[in-house]
Amino acid sequence: MHLTISKDSIDLPPGAEVILRHQSWIDYQALLTSRQDKAAIKIYFDAITHEIRIMAPLPEHSKKSDTLSDLVKSLLRHLKQDWEGFDPLTLKRFEQKGLEPDACFYIQNREAILGKERIDLESDPPPDLALEIDLTSFTKPEDYTAIGVPELWIYRNQTLNIYLFDGQQYQESLQSSLFPTIPVKELIPVYVERAWNAGSSVALREFENILRAQY
Repeated sequence: MHLTISKDSIDLPPGAEVILRHQSWIDYQALLTSRQDKAAIKIYFDAITHEIRIMAPLPEHSKKSDTLSDLVKSLLRHLKQDWEGFDPLTLKRFEQKGLEPDACFYIQNREAILGKERIDLESDPPPDLALEIDLTSFTKPEDYTAIGVPELWIYRNQTLNIYLFDGQQYQESLQSSLFPTIPVKELIPVYVERAWNAGSSVALREFENILRAQY
């Protein structure tokens, strides 16, 4: 397995994860620069642990991430809600936290970021919804506390875990605050796995048919 992590470049094989200890915010910023156009490589920084985590997702991760994002878009279209989606997007709190959700959506705060080339959490709101697919990694809700995303979805082991931010910490919920009339916790895993086995277009079409018929 070939690994390269330097100030000039980052090269990891799919599925690899590396943790760098005793790291600073400056080290984190330098790695973001050295990543260049390799957006598939995700870089996280935690000032509490002084660690940087670097991951190169597997192809299955990208497939399921795309499907989950598409299902969210189907939900938003069904409810006739406008949105702005980002994939990827680096979310940073200066010298505290840096992370990169698999996808995120501005829904209620959509107008606040229209026309902006960069999202700066010092002046811009965080996304309303962040999505994480855990295959080789393990996302903890508290990773997002410093960022303050109102709703976090973590898809792991064919289960959708929903977390709502109360201003201090994340609380697990059986229901989405963004889609309160739709049982997304039950529906989403069915169609993420359906897309993997039958194809994305088939799963999305069936999901949208269910939404029209029942919700």
